[in-house]
This record gives sequence, structure tokens and C-alpha cells, in this order.
Amino acid sequence: MNRSVQIIPPSLDSSRPASSLTVEPLFFGSSDWVPNNSKLPVLIYRHALEHEPDAARQFEASFGRHGWQGIWRDGVFDYHHYHTGAHEVLGIAAGRGRLMLGGPSGQEISVNAGDCLVLPAGTGHMRIDASRDFLVIGAYPPGQEADICTTAPSEAQRAKIEALARPRTDPLEGAGGSLPRFWNG
Repeated sequence: MNRSVQIIPPSLDSSRPASSLTVEPLFFGSSDWVPNNSKLPVLIYRHALEHEPDAARQFEASFGRHGWQGIWRDGVFDYHHYHTGAHEVLGIAAGRGRLMLGGPSGQEISVNAGDCLVLPAGTGHMRIDASRDFLVIGAYPPGQEADICTTAPSEAQRAKIEALARPRTDPLEGAGGSLPRFWNG
């Protein structure tokens, strides 16, 4: 059920023209001890920002403008983990990396500066390797807080993932963006 959609979004920065943005949805069922989210796909936005001298600031501004909160700068942990209390956006502000999504038997993906991922709650993720300058900007939808889970979920944690509200806005494109179309479609 993987499908790619070409979307021409409004520019993240109104001073530059809109770029072609490819959104790749990936679906994951349960994998080993990682619950993943069988109802909501991971969204991978290729080339969300192109040739931005300060991509970190651009991602932070876009996430904040569209109501995403708890904005942070760092990398991705080098161990499998998932969140039960929040969906998560990861903007790749610098460098390149290889990530494993979906848990130990999931799928390896490559990401580069300018790419962005939205991970639904329950989705396993970890860094396999990355360039020295790898920098990620992350955030969460309003009212959600990420926990860090590294073991199989309890029934209560599974219920929490299932009940978690879906964001009303895409962290890059706002209310009319790709996330509401893929997650509420």
C-alpha cells in the first residue's frame, strides 16, 4: 500500500518560490516488540527545504507557525524506541543519515538535509549512522508529549497510541497540507 504523491506546496518561506515536494507514505504493522501504527503511515517529505542556508531556523519557524510545539535540536537516538504520547516531526536540517523505521525488522531509509518525516505514535525509529554534521529539528502536535519507550507496550500503552488525537495541521504546510489528507483521508 506504499504510494508516492507529488505535491506542490506553498513555500515554507514566502520570499522564495515553492519547490516540488515528494511525500512518501510508509505503513508498518507490529514488528517484534515495537507496536508501530497500522492505521497511520509515516510520511517522508523529500526536499521539503532545498539549499536553505539556515534550514534549522526554517524548520523551527514552520513547525511553530503551524502549531507544533516542544521544538528541539539534536539527532536521532541510536537505539530502537517509539512514543506513546505524541506523534513526532523530524526535519533534517543538516547532514545525512540512515534511519531504521518500524523496529528491528522494519525498513532502512536514507535522509538528507532538507528532508522531513512525520512519525505517528508507536512508530519505531533509530539512527543507524549519520554524518558528523547531522542535525534534526523535532516537534510534537499541540498538547502532546513524547515519552521514550524501549520495550513492548502494555495494553494501556497500546490504547493510548490508538486514542491519540491526530494533528489538525501539517507541520510544513498547515491545515491544507499533506498530513491531514493522508491521515484523515
